[in-house]
Amino acid sequence: MDESKIVEVQKASQLLKLLGDKTRLTMMKLLQTHDCCVCEFVEIFKMSQPAISQHLRKLRDVGLVKEERRGQWIFYSINNKHEDYRFVESILNHLPEQDGLVDELEVQGLRISCN
Repeated sequence: MDESKIVEVQKASQLLKLLGDKTRLTMMKLLQTHDCCVCEFVEIFKMSQPAISQHLRKLRDVGLVKEERRGQWIFYSINNKHEDYRFVESILNHLPEQDGLVDELEVQGLRISCN
């Protein structure tokens, strides 16, 4: 087995615990194909902005997501340069697409509602 693809058990356990939360796991799946801002996640998950920000902070703190300021808003995207991205990607690839959540935002006119 290629040693560069091995994830230490302790690190894998931490990542799996982080992704064990349904909201964070769904966020990661969405970020696999879409950049999103907090306001979009608020609409998708019907959660408060502070709760969404807390989930994103946890993902950002371990480097799984990155943020980019666009004007006054911050957009989040998956960090495919993360050292364990292949491990995370292998998990995400076993999940159904979540594009319908973003499509629904567009139908409601709420996609990038913070602009």
